[in-house]
Amino acid sequence: MSETLTKVSNCIEEGGQIHHVVVNAGKIVAMQTDLQLRQSVNESDLVNADGQAVVWASRFLGKPLKERVAGIDLMINLVQLAHKKGYKIFFFGAKEDVVKAVVNTYTNQYSSNIIAGYRNGYFKKEEELDIARQISNSGAHILFVAISSPNKENFLYDNKDILKNVNFIMGVGGSFDVVSGKIKRAPLWMQTYGLEWFYRFLQEPRRMWKRYLVGNTVFIYLILKEKVKTAFD
Repeated sequence: MSETLTKVSNCIEEGGQIHHVVVNAGKIVAMQTDLQLRQSVNESDLVNADGQAVVWASRFLGKPLKERVAGIDLMINLVQLAHKKGYKIFFFGAKEDVVKAVVNTYTNQYSSNIIAGYRNGYFKKEEELDIARQISNSGAHILFVAISSPNKENFLYDNKDILKNVNFIMGVGGSFDVVSGKIKRAPLWMQTYGLEWFYRFLQEPRRMWKRYLVGNTVFIYLILKEKVKTAFD
């Protein structure tokens, strides 16, 4: 986390750009068949492990990651950094009432000075370029995109050049729902033991069962397959 925050701060101060992506078990599984998503992730500038399962897998495969850097935790820390250093943020995604609630929360917690703009995440494909231009011209240093995967990854990848004025671009999935209070985040002990996915499953079992129960099984298979492969290399 500390390395990531330092990289982002340095990038903004130097006028560069970082396209950031987080990966969890589900996204790695999806990348096996969704080639556009795979390209969007692999060609990004900075990747963090959002899921604890990815950290455990890295250790099992002998290439340990230092720690989990959850997207929502990074977002919260970056909002604090923006307030401290005078950066501006554009919030893009979720329903209109949710993104407004996020902006109001951070305006009350810090000030309106960190807000470059906001927009809900519902749009037609032909509106995408205009949205990207709106964000690029907003004066934002940081962009958070709270739309579902793989749409957020592909939006950032496809519009990276248009968004060149924004120093740090990042997908944050359902983080706006948590900040707005629409959805509760798992208790810290569940996060520590890698059970945050199970907490989400309990909240929305009909929507989440396939993503987590089937997806996690496939992820375990992929890790075991890689372990066997490396053993014979």
